[in-house]
Amino acid sequence: MSLHPDDLSALRPHLLRFARLQLRDQALAEDTVSDTLVAALEHPERFSGQSALKTYLIGILKHKIIDTLRSGRREVRLTLGGGDDGEAQSDIDAFDALFAKNGHYHTPPSDWGNPDRALERREFFEILQLCVDKLPAKIGRIFMMREWLELETEEICQELEITTTNAWVMLYRARMRLRECLELNWFGQKA
Repeated sequence: MSLHPDDLSALRPHLLRFARLQLRDQALAEDTVSDTLVAALEHPERFSGQSALKTYLIGILKHKIIDTLRSGRREVRLTLGGGDDGEAQSDIDAFDALFAKNGHYHTPPSDWGNPDRALERREFFEILQLCVDKLPAKIGRIFMMREWLELETEEICQELEITTTNAWVMLYRARMRLRECLELNWFGQKA
């Protein structure tokens, strides 16, 4: 199976969007995506065609991002949480509104039927991507580091200079927002 440069160019914006989310540095994201595309072009024989080209490139990008994060080549550091900015308080208020005083949901999560069957549908992943894109940048980044890049919590905390407790709170918030978004946009239930 051959790789055509035009096919790679068409997928570049998608790769760049994800790299920017994780690296928070435009130049570093551009470099990482370029490294990904060069790696694909240098070894076209590695792409066997058993998966979509996009899936293959994302796999390469994932490893390039992990290498970049671990190498410590970043010049700009992002400090998460703990601030007194309005976004953090509005997140807290929004989540508090989901629960009654006794700690239970005002509206319990709906029955999602057979989630495995939903995962087989391409449309589900498009809606999931939209939901992830709607997450606040800080929460979306830590969620993707944990769930997509599969970094350990300790690595995430070290990279983002946050506490373990802060990381778990942010992951919880990400999952709650994704649940609500999927219920509204995929399962057709009002949250």
